[in-house]
Amino acid sequence: MIAIIDSGSTKTDWVIIEKNGKEVLREETIGFNPRFTLPEEMDKEIHNNKKIYSVSQKIKHLYFYGAGCSSKSVDSIIEKILRKLFPYAVINITDDLKGAAYSAYFGKPALICILGTGSNICYFDGNEIKKEIHSLGWIIGDEGSGSFLGKKLLNAYFNKKLPEYLSIKFKERYKLTIDELLENVYQKPRANSFVASFNRFIVENKREPFFQNLVYDAMKTFFENQVMAFTDAKNLEINFIGSIAHYYEDILRAVALKYHLTIGEIVKKPINNLVNYHLLYIIPQLQY
Repeated sequence: MIAIIDSGSTKTDWVIIEKNGKEVLREETIGFNPRFTLPEEMDKEIHNNKKIYSVSQKIKHLYFYGAGCSSKSVDSIIEKILRKLFPYAVINITDDLKGAAYSAYFGKPALICILGTGSNICYFDGNEIKKEIHSLGWIIGDEGSGSFLGKKLLNAYFNKKLPEYLSIKFKERYKLTIDELLENVYQKPRANSFVASFNRFIVENKREPFFQNLVYDAMKTFFENQVMAFTDAKNLEINFIGSIAHYYEDILRAVALKYHLTIGEIVKKPINNLVNYHLLYIIPQLQY
């Protein structure tokens, strides 16, 4: 059996398949970003999932595409945890950007963008991935992402810049105090996912002028800081994966039009495309 895993900061999608492509299992767990999720939390999440555990001994090849997997030292944290559960598997760990490239590749060179809890971008021609900038994470970078938008909303709410009727609505919905906010951001794990979770409020009220402007400005920042770093951006199709790109597709396309850029496909949930890519290009080459 083969495990294909797409892990972001908020959630992880697991698909277990046979070599012939028959799906054995599909599960969702918390995000396994090693920069935000404690190793013991990851370990507990996997071992308590009876469905994944039931097939773990049968996995021969495992492909893990994870947010935060950007160095050998960080990757080793994930590998150590996976090795306990999948002792007979050849384990391949790489970053979520490669997973995004595989998921949003449709046969021709393109810029591939992630807009989910975090954001990132690369060029992929079907063989080689090229990056022009580094992902700086949710505190310094991640422009246009769920955590970026969440920060903007929380800042507006606590600094009384949110329109009063939206502020009342937010207060009734979350009853969030400044102490609770600071505790979750500075003392608890997975702070980026916590901040990004408030994006639901923006999505539910995205037709409000305040949020239309907020999201538009966030997407402008994403294009200016990340997309336009590629000198050939105007000559390439730009494909996206992630829930943020999906929910704000209309605004995203409007901003792209402003910069004379072409958006191609937007993939909300990349796991299906990722599985298909493996069936077409990777699994046929495996040695058993």
